[in-house]
Parts: sequence; C-alpha cells; structure tokens
Amino acid sequence: VLTYFALTFAISWGGVLLVIGGPGGIPANTELLELLLPFVVLALTIGPSVAGILLTGLVDGGPGLREFLARLRRWRVDARWYAVALLTPPLLATATLFALALTSPVFLPGIFASDNKASLLLSGIMAGLVGGLFEEPGWTGFAVPKLRQRSGVFTTGLIVGLLWGAWHFIVAFWGSGTASGAFSPLLFLPQFLFYVTVLPAYRVLMVWVYDCTGSLLMAMLMHASLTASVIFIFMPLAISEVPLLTWYLVLAATLWVVVAAVELAKITA
Repeated sequence: VLTYFALTFAISWGGVLLVIGGPGGIPANTELLELLLPFVVLALTIGPSVAGILLTGLVDGGPGLREFLARLRRWRVDARWYAVALLTPPLLATATLFALALTSPVFLPGIFASDNKASLLLSGIMAGLVGGLFEEPGWTGFAVPKLRQRSGVFTTGLIVGLLWGAWHFIVAFWGSGTASGAFSPLLFLPQFLFYVTVLPAYRVLMVWVYDCTGSLLMAMLMHASLTASVIFIFMPLAISEVPLLTWYLVLAATLWVVVAAVELAKITA
C-alpha cells in the first residue's frame, strides 16, 4: 500500500511538473492556468490508475487482474446503491447552498443562475467521468481492498481520503496564483479546506458503499458525481475566496454528520 501511494504521487506530481516546466512554474498566472489546466489535470489523474493496475499485476498476478475486472464489471447491485452513489453529492450541494443563499445570493447554485445550462451540465458530466474512470482503478481498485484486509471502513476511508486530498496539493498550489503569478492565500485556502475536510469524509462514504457492493463501478460513479456536482454543476458562478471557504466548511460539516449517522446505524444494526 505504501508503494502504491508513493508511486501514485511520483507519477502524478512528476507528470504535472513536466507539463508546467518544473517547480519554477508554481504558482501559475491566470493566462498559463487557462492554457495548461487540461494537460495538468490529465497528468495528475493518470497516476492512481497506472499505479493501481501495475501493482495489481505485480502483487496479485493474473488472478488479481481478473478479479479486478470482475469488480469493475459488477453492475448488478441493488438500485438503492445507484441512488446513493449518484444522488448524495447533488443533494448535499443543493441543500447547503440553498441554506447559505438565504444569507447572500452569491451562494445560488450555478446551474440555476447559468444562461447556458446544457453546456454546464455537459462539462460537469465529462469532468466527473474523467475523474472517476482515471482515479478509482487505483484508490478503490487497489488501495482500499488492501487496507480493508486489516482496517475497518472508517479507518480505511480516512487514510485514503487524507492521501487523496494531499495528492491534489500540487495543483492547488499551482492554481493559486494571481494575474501576475503571485501566490494568493485566499485562492489556496478554500482548496486546501476542501481537500482536507470534504474529501476524507466523502471517501469514508465511498468505502462504505464499496464494502456493501463490492463494485468498483459504484466507486467510479460516486467519484464522478462529486466532481460533476460540487466542482461544476452546482458551483456558484461568482463564488471565490471567503464565500467559497464558507461553503466548503458547511459542506464538510454536513458530510461528517452523514458519516456519523452511517457509523451509528452500523453500530445499532
């Protein structure tokens, strides 16, 4: 597992540094950010899946790869798990944003304020699919099953979630530059908060769903739904800095309440 995380960071961060021209390219100015962002995202997202599939073959051999494909093709699960995987992020995003919108219109979900709803939906769905398809063959395909052999759902989710969040840091630093390329703490802090509070809580829920279904496909859909909903479709159009930080705090708190409810339900079941 340690080798997996080290290899994932090496591939992803190494790829990002190649794209941006080395550490001297951090942070990027606004022009470079817009130009290189698609290539940076692609370089980052290939790391988890490449490391996961490679180590599955090296550690578990042919049987491990066949079992991996079986988990990937496992789509016959109860419909309620599809509902959990696909609807949890949009429901939590809309609930928290509408509650906050009572205090300021800046929190109005983007899909309701956008003049081009079809484009926003399409870009969100595409980005979500890229994240789910490229990342989960590693996080859930390799790391989660290995950790579950000796750790519970909560511990496994917390470990993978924290490292999942830390894995994003290079892009967070790179994307926190002003128009002149100076580092902006107010641009970085909301991203940092999202990665260290929202992602670990959500990963615990992802591990729980995977544990109940044994389906790698469910993890991919759950990841895709988070990216599509929170980062694109429901993201308020003009939100940034302190308001964005506020929303992520509320979203994180809500997610941890959901995690606590799931853990309590497992105890009392």
